[in-house]
Amino acid sequence: MSEIIPDVMRAIEIASPGGPESLRLVQRPTPRPGKGEVLVKVAAAGVNRPDVLQRKGFYPPPPGASDIPGLEIAGTVVSTGQGSTHMIGQRVCALVAGGGYADYCVAPTGTCLPVPEVLRLTEAAAMPETLFTVWINLFERGFASDGDTVLVHGGTSGIGTMAIKLGMLFGLDVIVTCGSDEKCAAAIALGASYAINYRTADFVDAVKRWTDDRGVAVVLDMVGGDYVARNLQCLSDDGRHVSIAFQRGPIAEVQIVELMRRRLTLTGSTLRSRNLDFKAMVRDEIAQTVWPYVEGNRLKPVMDQQFPLEQAAAAHERMEAGDHIGKIVLSTGL
Repeated sequence: MSEIIPDVMRAIEIASPGGPESLRLVQRPTPRPGKGEVLVKVAAAGVNRPDVLQRKGFYPPPPGASDIPGLEIAGTVVSTGQGSTHMIGQRVCALVAGGGYADYCVAPTGTCLPVPEVLRLTEAAAMPETLFTVWINLFERGFASDGDTVLVHGGTSGIGTMAIKLGMLFGLDVIVTCGSDEKCAAAIALGASYAINYRTADFVDAVKRWTDDRGVAVVLDMVGGDYVARNLQCLSDDGRHVSIAFQRGPIAEVQIVELMRRRLTLTGSTLRSRNLDFKAMVRDEIAQTVWPYVEGNRLKPVMDQQFPLEQAAAAHERMEAGDHIGKIVLSTGL
């Protein structure tokens, strides 16, 4: 018996660019899936830093995407467009370009992953954005491979904790930076090889000491600004620097002669604006290479706190306070 889908749903919209208080619960028309899409009855949606940037007016959705924030969801497929009817009733998590903070969300079939019984839907909702981001940037753009030592800033963020977890599975020694001794201890407990409190130690000196001056093969950087030049000092010859955000600003000054002399690579990427074919390709790689660890109960996200959908503002306040360890999610109660 098919499920009755309401004409309207609850959703969180951004009333105007600003602080967390600009998030408000509203009624919106329930979206309808098109060809190659599914409609997911959302159980939970992950909260990510890009959502905060969108709320502030700095990260608008790409053309055609929903203006409702939320880039990752998990729930049950209740309706499909042409060619996807076999997915009705399946539990899935999905990377979406927007629309996640709602009771229902349209997702491309190409970015959906099946949720195994060993994974709660709240956990599944915390995976797509960070998993896609870390896989693309650390392993594909950064070419991290078994035996490499890598440096990841923001070690207890959603990205950082996922990098630690994947690093353990794929033979990496992961060094992280964190903002407190407590967070450093948490990162070590999660599997980081070494954690540096950047408030009390110079991470460049600490990395050099830890690696006996060899440096690291890859830096995964979400800080930007003046960190970039310092990150390059942490790299070994032929090292790769991968930028995924710029919390300290989008402008950096580097010594070109140093790049040439040590054969360093500077690269980076964004995910939300990439086309669906690319995202589907990454989904296929993750399904083949990483998802068996999820199905085998060997990979789960690090969960911080869960908020009901109507408390999206409180979830954003927690993210901006910087006290979280792992992922924050919104739960719809559906």
